[in-house]
Amino acid sequence: MNGWEDAGFATRAIHAGQDPDPSTGAVIVPIYQTSTFAQDEVGVHRGWDYARSGNPTRDALEAALASLEGATHGSAFSSGLAAGDALLRTLRPGDHVLLADDVYGGTYRQFARVHGPWGLAFDPVDLADLDAVAAAWRPETRLLWIETPTNPLMRVFDIAALAALAHERGALVVVDNTFATPYLQQPLALGADAVLHSTTKYLGGHSDVVGGAFLTRDAELAERVAFLQNAAGAVPGPWDAYLVLRGLKTLAARMRVHCENARAVAGALAVHPAVVEVRYPGLATDPGHAIAARQMRDFGGMLSFRLGDEGAALKACARFRVFTLAESLGGVESLVEHPGRMTHQSVAGSPLEVPPDLVRLSVGIEDNADLLADLDQALA
Repeated sequence: MNGWEDAGFATRAIHAGQDPDPSTGAVIVPIYQTSTFAQDEVGVHRGWDYARSGNPTRDALEAALASLEGATHGSAFSSGLAAGDALLRTLRPGDHVLLADDVYGGTYRQFARVHGPWGLAFDPVDLADLDAVAAAWRPETRLLWIETPTNPLMRVFDIAALAALAHERGALVVVDNTFATPYLQQPLALGADAVLHSTTKYLGGHSDVVGGAFLTRDAELAERVAFLQNAAGAVPGPWDAYLVLRGLKTLAARMRVHCENARAVAGALAVHPAVVEVRYPGLATDPGHAIAARQMRDFGGMLSFRLGDEGAALKACARFRVFTLAESLGGVESLVEHPGRMTHQSVAGSPLEVPPDLVRLSVGIEDNADLLADLDQALA
């Protein structure tokens, strides 16, 4: 990490792995837009030979991400799902995974339609119920997959308690930290073995890049995932790595505004007569509030709410103006979506099916008053 280990989060986000370029003095990590590297002799190179195997821009991103998550190893991928796929490929047919019963729809689809037919067994379980987790455990359970807060119901799970339970039984623990980001939550410090990210979201932060990351302190696991990163080839290009690096520099500042705006929006929704339920861990009445207050710095920029029936939810989604109707999340602009018909259509008919009247908001960093006015007119 080039001597930045003891620096604060915002400082590391700007400097870790990103020292000035030694050949030119460039303050920003250059975009090494090349597919191959000249070798001094046959088999003798300067650290890079072929860009799928490594690239200086990508190396800087991996070092920066590892620093922010308190990891010692990092691998960047072409998407968050590619990062998760690489981790699951370290398992074998017959192995078993327990995962939250409210994971991202794409994650469930990957388990059910990619790795399940290959022979990987899995069960969704309520991770808020430790007894239920213990009851679902099998002798062949090798991995506990945690997502907290969850997408889209914003449920919060106790990472430390779940990690202790899994480790007692000899399993690894991975946390999808996309919603919280390393600024708000540090899963490795809470006992997790690995962290996954869709860097498309808050880490990139500007809705202009797709990427993923795997971070860990486990050298053996890191080596296995890095092998798959190269062998399967789902790597980000140097331009993608640069965009995420650029986003990291303002992550701390952006997250503070995301959280501030989301608190205001959640508060307005909580007292709105048209709203049946609000899910946001920053609300004192939220079931996950106490755990979130303990393991998170703040409560994030994501929330969801219910309007009683699907028709009302669809009409509200169509009426927003400052909130853009679109999939994805975590950018500087506010987004609204209907999970049942958009991001979570892949879980329709499954145990993870989301309520049809659910609306999900990714609260951006626009002026607070404009967001509240838009919310008011959309729900009028």
